[in-house]
Amino acid sequence: MTTGSEAAARTELVQAYKEVVGLGLTELSSGNISVRFGEGMLISPTGASGDTITEDSLVYVGPDGGWEAGRRPSSEWQLHARVYRENADTNAIVHTHSDYCVAVACHCKPLPGFHYMVGVFGGDDVPCVPYNTFGSEELARDVALALRARTACLMGNHGATARGKHLDAAVKGAHRLEISCRHYIHSLAIGEPRLLTPEEWADFHRRIGNSGYAK
Repeated sequence: MTTGSEAAARTELVQAYKEVVGLGLTELSSGNISVRFGEGMLISPTGASGDTITEDSLVYVGPDGGWEAGRRPSSEWQLHARVYRENADTNAIVHTHSDYCVAVACHCKPLPGFHYMVGVFGGDDVPCVPYNTFGSEELARDVALALRARTACLMGNHGATARGKHLDAAVKGAHRLEISCRHYIHSLAIGEPRLLTPEEWADFHRRIGNSGYAK
């Protein structure tokens, strides 16, 4: 039985999914999105797209990794579940195959600290985890590890994942990472960009503090 709070969570998740599609961060069925709910999570179903996703198609995955017969969650459900387990303050996750994130991720290197906005993800770069087959426990492990100290990461030869305290933060994180990767690729057209120094990063993180600038 769907409660009022679950119905609201499903509506919010569908709206966020469509927003991610509208921003161009996912195409066809290339991404997935979830929210923490109860002891488990609500997640987009396998094969979902902006045209097909509905409140009823979302899948509840319990804390034991089980779901209702006849429903299939996204193939990356283990990634989402592991990030939730290892980050108590995370309540929403967005995984994308957005153009510029994929382009950078296919070089299997971190997004370096070439611009101060890279710092909004929690450090002086955005890490890139090694390639592993989609939906694998190894990929879930590596992404969860990278996201302990960051709110977003790249995934080698794959895409990107962003987490947040709520859906809006996770969606904005995914969008900001795509913008930063786009800026980075454009900057490479005229040579290697200058990276911020440790002192400049320290000053940035002091200034940002709890101002909410990156929220």
